[in-house]
Amino acid sequence: MTAALSTEQLMKDYGDRPALMPLDLEVPRGQHVALVGHNGSGKTTLLRMAAGLLDPSGGEARIDGHLAGSSGARTALSWLSDTPTFYDDLSLWEHLEYIARLHGADDWTERAESLMERLHLSDRRDDIPTTFSRGLRQKAAIAIALVRPFTVMLVDEPFVGLDQAGKDTLLELLDESAGDGATLLVATHELAFVHRVERLLALRDGVLVYDGAPSDTDVHTLVLPA
Repeated sequence: MTAALSTEQLMKDYGDRPALMPLDLEVPRGQHVALVGHNGSGKTTLLRMAAGLLDPSGGEARIDGHLAGSSGARTALSWLSDTPTFYDDLSLWEHLEYIARLHGADDWTERAESLMERLHLSDRRDDIPTTFSRGLRQKAAIAIALVRPFTVMLVDEPFVGLDQAGKDTLLELLDESAGDGATLLVATHELAFVHRVERLLALRDGVLVYDGAPSDTDVHTLVLPA
């Protein structure tokens, strides 16, 4: 069966230093994975290359068998960044409608209403997300990422800026996506999420140093630089 995410000798360097050493990785469909590591360990670099947003220096990444960045990969993939961006002239509701329709969602209005309610955004539906606070921008980005159909979701530090209620809601939404069969790869320092997954990956200075069950290691040591 084709992997949800695979990399073959995927690497990135910026001339003076390697950001990600050659990486061979396979994430089966439906797996729930956390990605940890210290700041600068290569997590965001890996995710951005897998999402097709950053060109690798070598190797390749594939989403559901499609080369990262291709139309097939974009159809399968939902990407939730740690620095969400929005259109300057679209309201939150218009963002949700645009993304949902772009990806062929049939029942998007009901889904959008539910997401806004659960993330406490219903009273901001007609407001422009670029004017939101950091926490509200993150909640808006979560709603936009989840309103569309996807089979794979890549997420970069989604809990930053959220209050505890927002974190709890996001954990529930991620669990529901996994329960619906989606493959999740989430870069995070949030231990509450790490202990809910079946597989843990850890990067240190661009090198994969751990690949196994969260229960089999001391997660705290994996997020520290060497």
